Amino acid sequence: MDKTVRTMAVTAALLVFAGSLDHGVAKTRDACRDTARMAARACEGSARSDKLLALGICDNVADASAARTCADQAASDAKDAHQSCEDQRKARQAACQRLGAAAYDPPIDPANFGGPIDNPFFPLVPGTTFVYEGPTPDGFEHEEFVVTHETRTILGVVCTTVHDSSTINGVLAEDTRDYFAQDKQGNVWYFGENSLELAGGLVVSTEGSWTGGVDGARPGIIMEAHPAVGDFYRQEFLLGTAEDLAENLALDATATVPAGSFDHLLLTEETSPLEPDALEDKYYAAGVGNVLIVDRETGDRTELIRITTE
Repeated sequence: MDKTVRTMAVTAALLVFAGSLDHGVAKTRDACRDTARMAARACEGSARSDKLLALGICDNVADASAARTCADQAASDAKDAHQSCEDQRKARQAACQRLGAAAYDPPIDPANFGGPIDNPFFPLVPGTTFVYEGPTPDGFEHEEFVVTHETRTILGVVCTTVHDSSTINGVLAEDTRDYFAQDKQGNVWYFGENSLELAGGLVVSTEGSWTGGVDGARPGIIMEAHPAVGDFYRQEFLLGTAEDLAENLALDATATVPAGSFDHLLLTEETSPLEPDALEDKYYAAGVGNVLIVDRETGDRTELIRITTE
């Protein structure tokens, strides 16, 4: 585990312990499991609420046969929703077994940030555009990951803005601003994103958007300064919205994509309790960055096509 990550874990544990002393009683608290438990209860409550609303809509269907069909569908959808809640609960509990009991509240000191983002596996030089392409279940995707000259200050830290946009079969499907900063130890932190999903040229969802320090959101590490096999860490955290996790699997992977052939790659496995079935392998080349993403469920590959600079 990276020294900075270990330090954060120890600091968070000490804060939890100190907080219990403030109440006059020293006790052990499993903040990670408590958080997972509350998220599960919220998910179940939402599933029940959605079912009741759906049944109410069915009650307003005049035709008796159609109303019964509507109610059956509402029951089926509710069953699926409850199963999804259970899958998320299990995924969070599994993560807690590895992350530990401490609350996830990494100390962010603006004085510990600044300078260029030059981590070898995640360099972000303003004016650089990474172009990716590959098939998806919805069609052919073209993605442009543009490192802009724009910045945004979050939690007192000046972050580099990345404009990440993707089209499916030539139609804009997602338009996102991501915010990154590198600490003085070399870790690249993810401070938030403003994500827009589009359909027919109109914004249909902002789901997944979050900003560090707002509504309980916490930054995470998108790339460690010194990745080691077996490291497991949060890349972002806003309960119920942004819960991506990563594990380093290898430091000697290889990949061939249109942009070239690469070896000695960092291979990570990334998932989220919000989508327990979704699993991606990401390949990072030193001095380049991400060159390949493989969807483990479908086998689809998103490949680096080219890199352009201003």
